[in-house]
Amino acid sequence: MASILPASNRPMRPDKNAYEGKRSVYVKNPYLDAMDEDILYHLDLGTKTHNLPAMFGDVKHGMGIPSISIMLHELIKLLHHARCCDVTIIRIGTSGGIGIAPGSVVITDTAVDSFFKPRFEQIVLDNVVTRSTELDKELAADLLSCSREIPNFPTLIGHTMCTYDFYEGQGRLDGALCSFSQEKKLDYLRRAHKAGVRNIEMESTVFAAMCGLCGLRAAVVCVTLLDRLESDQINLSHDVLVEYQQRPQLLISNFIKKQLGLCSQMSHPSPVSW
Repeated sequence: MASILPASNRPMRPDKNAYEGKRSVYVKNPYLDAMDEDILYHLDLGTKTHNLPAMFGDVKHGMGIPSISIMLHELIKLLHHARCCDVTIIRIGTSGGIGIAPGSVVITDTAVDSFFKPRFEQIVLDNVVTRSTELDKELAADLLSCSREIPNFPTLIGHTMCTYDFYEGQGRLDGALCSFSQEKKLDYLRRAHKAGVRNIEMESTVFAAMCGLCGLRAAVVCVTLLDRLESDQINLSHDVLVEYQQRPQLLISNFIKKQLGLCSQMSHPSPVSW
């Protein structure tokens, strides 16, 4: 998660001339250079308050099954070498909902693939190895119980579908490629809902499989930012989007407090700042 520095500690805007001579991204807007500051409202960034070339000039961004798989291999080895015991790992994030209201928090009972099957298929050498994607049911129930102590906090347990792609793989009509009709998209998503799928993301199957094989108690908690039966793109206001994105953090922070015996601090929960 990105952290925002206080204004007094933020690096200032770099000299534009320092980046001349390289092939830059060309923006077709003659007014940008005349602006004193360009604020990227939805990213909470600004050209004066943040050193954008330093922060994003060489971005190494990870998303989806390959990235989380690499991270988990090394995290699990770290836990082993550190001799950690009774470890619980919880993945939190955002997702697209299916047939549920935006802002709903889905606690995954089983991660399923694009065929709605509870499995993760890993190619090992020249073999396809199939692994179970069941998650800890008791942990899911504990998290659901904890969510009921938070006012106005819609939460449910359901299947989460994990895909290898954000666009065609999730039945979106707004990608660079689209090889199906809107009717086929809706038919697919309705069949997913009938199979118990309540949200879609891109990491849960490998997360569930690896944690299960290594004996780790694990859960997946994701907030939904839209109902994919209604739309392919998010149309929430910035403030609502920020509040929704904090919901998994709020639930897990309260769950941790409860595990540590700090329940008295949960009587009036408020969004946490990360």
